[in-house]
Amino acid sequence: MGDGKWRTAGRALMRVIAVWAVSTLTMLALAGILPDFQLQSDDGDTITRTAFTAAWGAGAFGLLSALVWPVLVRSLLIVPALVLGALVFFLNGSLLLMALRLIPDGRGDAAPETAVVVAAVMSAVASATSTALAVRDDEAYRRRLSRLADRRRRRGRTPGPPEPGREGPPGTVFLQLDGVGHDVLVKAAADGLMPTVAGWLADSSGHRLTPWRTDWSSQTGASQLGILHGSNHDVPAFRWYEKETRTVMVSSRPASALEMQRRAIAHTRDGGLLTVDGASRGNLFSGGAGQLALVLSMAARRGKGRRSRAGYFAYFSDPANATRTALSFVAEVVREIGQSTRARARKVTPRIKRGGLYPFIRAFATVVERDVVAAAVLGDMFAGRTAVYADLVAYDEVAHHSGPHSRDAEKVLERLDRSLALIAKIADHTPRAYRIVLLSDHGQSPGETFAGKYGLTLKDLVRAGCGLPVPRRAQRTRSASEARDAVRIALHRPPEEEPEAEHPAKHSDPIVLASGNLGLLSFPDIEGRATREQIERRHPALLSTLANHPGIGFLLVRAEHGSVVLGPGGAEVPVAGLTDGEGPLAEFGVGAAAAVRRTDTFPHVADVMVNSMYDPVTGTVHAFEEQIGSHGGLGGEQSRPFLLWPRGLTDPLDIVAAETAEGAPVPPGGGLVGAEAVHRVLTRWLQESSGPQVPVRAEGFAGADLADEPFPGEASVPDAPVPGEAPVPDVPGTTT
Repeated sequence: MGDGKWRTAGRALMRVIAVWAVSTLTMLALAGILPDFQLQSDDGDTITRTAFTAAWGAGAFGLLSALVWPVLVRSLLIVPALVLGALVFFLNGSLLLMALRLIPDGRGDAAPETAVVVAAVMSAVASATSTALAVRDDEAYRRRLSRLADRRRRRGRTPGPPEPGREGPPGTVFLQLDGVGHDVLVKAAADGLMPTVAGWLADSSGHRLTPWRTDWSSQTGASQLGILHGSNHDVPAFRWYEKETRTVMVSSRPASALEMQRRAIAHTRDGGLLTVDGASRGNLFSGGAGQLALVLSMAARRGKGRRSRAGYFAYFSDPANATRTALSFVAEVVREIGQSTRARARKVTPRIKRGGLYPFIRAFATVVERDVVAAAVLGDMFAGRTAVYADLVAYDEVAHHSGPHSRDAEKVLERLDRSLALIAKIADHTPRAYRIVLLSDHGQSPGETFAGKYGLTLKDLVRAGCGLPVPRRAQRTRSASEARDAVRIALHRPPEEEPEAEHPAKHSDPIVLASGNLGLLSFPDIEGRATREQIERRHPALLSTLANHPGIGFLLVRAEHGSVVLGPGGAEVPVAGLTDGEGPLAEFGVGAAAAVRRTDTFPHVADVMVNSMYDPVTGTVHAFEEQIGSHGGLGGEQSRPFLLWPRGLTDPLDIVAAETAEGAPVPPGGGLVGAEAVHRVLTRWLQESSGPQVPVRAEGFAGADLADEPFPGEASVPDAPVPGEAPVPDVPGTTT
């Protein structure tokens, strides 16, 4: 054994001894504090004997945690993820009781409820100590992950880097900060909230930043489908009604996400951005990746390796991870309750209700998903995968309820930046070099809700315009939330239905759906897309009532001689003649006319598309859902996400210019326009380092039912350690 290996072994031994010593001292302190926890015989012991007992118990607990915990968690993989999280304390306490039974002469004893407390504290302290030592020895942390990746490669479970060491082409990690607009990112970096991002921007050899414009439907379903699969054709909103099947498509519903993915593949004849040695983590769609974890579209599929929850095991198999995340989860729930209470006490406006299950949904999005997804990305990097795409949803969920510029949302950005810093630091120690690309799928626009401002919901206004009964009190409109549906999947609960759409009061009643500040009206008893003339014959006052309401910006409706956009004061412009800065779209900025024209061509565009008003001075819109930070339509920051890339990659605007020179349409107003354009840029970047991506065969996709067939490159085995493997390491720096 060489000198280097002896030094490595010596450092590893010293870390073990240090963690053991700290755990022993922690156990001694707890024995002195907690009356139902003892480390002495009934007759008392010397200090030396008590210390020996504590060391024995701490060592036994550490060994049981390392050896028994992964097997225990694997046996409980069928338990819903959040239930498993709740069982963490009980399971850890059980391991401590087992460890106490192993102490000679029966000197260790604890009441069951006390054992839970002792185990939680000891795991947290051991994790903190291990993390502190790992920070001082990055090489040790790298080796731990590298050994795990090597074992998986030897078993043939994941492809390794093309060549040993850090030779060969670099990999690419795409990190999506869900809902973070371009202006929000710039301000957060300038204000010191995101020092990692600020450092990338300040470094002359670091990263470059550009905004891009979303389609009319500025939400994750449309944007991420376009980015990962190259097409978001016929995705008019977050949720929409399809008359031929009488169903509501909801982007965060697994069955809908799977169908949207199938349609995109059929449209492009391409498996997706990640078909070549890719990994998809925490996304709505797979992108054609072979390695999947927490991918919502996969939750609709059955069979081994199809579970969207498969990624939870790799994280929770480490008791330190499980304990830290569980404690952080509780802390986040308490934090949200405190923040919402302060907002009510100070009468902050605008404000919405944040009670019920929301504190737990927020904690799931900002703690559980963040930690699990970050750990999965680290594992992918040490496995040497070519392309990784991960979605961090924390900011989006908090901004919906607290506002995109609130202090609550800023705190989330700070914690996300720490995760980015960790990933960037680990990239220096991975088997292959990695380029980190940061992007968002949309922004968020602030503003009071439509119901809060005007005292009635969009559905109430539609019913009034149709001459139908309207409830005396405005009812809350369900808020779109990927996090809420992800929680339901984790709990093995079916997605929530849309009662007013699935079972309208009468077949002739209009179906009203909301996607942020975009509303959709459909008449289920009119075959095909209803025309303006048909609607006015049935409900003469409806369209004028909507168009002239102060909370509504414009309507899109089909007419017998072509679709038209209607606005206040009788404004009416044919879609073919729409121009930016004029008529009903005057306030909505560059590209609005093109976005409306494109959506008008979709087969499933609603009978009436309703966009809320937009105030360009304040940047506010009025969401038709219970959200004071919203996205889904046109107006303000929601349509202006960002793309941040290493300077060594081709500038996106140069890629757009090259496409234009080859005959592609000129984007309205210039710049990077639409999620499909972002897909082409990301694909080009992958080609620059790894060669051309391989499209799937065209045959088999036109009209094929992919619900029973694997997507191209999709793994048939969940990405989780086998029994006896070292667990995926903890994620230092991401605790709450």
